[in-house]
Amino acid sequence: MSAQRSGKGPDSSANRCFVCGPNNPIGLHIEFHLDGEVCRAEFVPSEHHCGWHGVTHGGILYSALDDVMANWIFLQGMRGFTAKCEVRYRRELAVGTRVRLEGRMVQRRGRLVQLEGLALRDSDGAVIAQSTASFMLAAATPPPGGDVGP
Repeated sequence: MSAQRSGKGPDSSANRCFVCGPNNPIGLHIEFHLDGEVCRAEFVPSEHHCGWHGVTHGGILYSALDDVMANWIFLQGMRGFTAKCEVRYRRELAVGTRVRLEGRMVQRRGRLVQLEGLALRDSDGAVIAQSTASFMLAAATPPPGGDVGP
């Protein structure tokens, strides 16, 4: 399966999204795609994403991680929202350093989906930050791969 999201297309509700919206002039403009069961993206933070002393702000990293997990849901054809998220920052990320984002499902129980997200430094694969989150799916959202009872 190869789906892609960049906020473009008929579902224009994401066009102004801070992370993926192409029509947000101050947004990150990250493009997400599915690679098998993993949602992937790449991102290079600029000086506009700085926290202190040339280090990427943790809130920017959180936003990217939240969106790689949310886009896993979106690219599966489902809709939902973040119910709870926890982030662990492991290393600083210098501004201008390419980071890879990965999001994957851990488990699903009814309308509650648990996902994990990773931000990895592209040059050596070091984990910069990791997250776990629960997402609440919209009431009429089918599970990936077909219909399953409630």
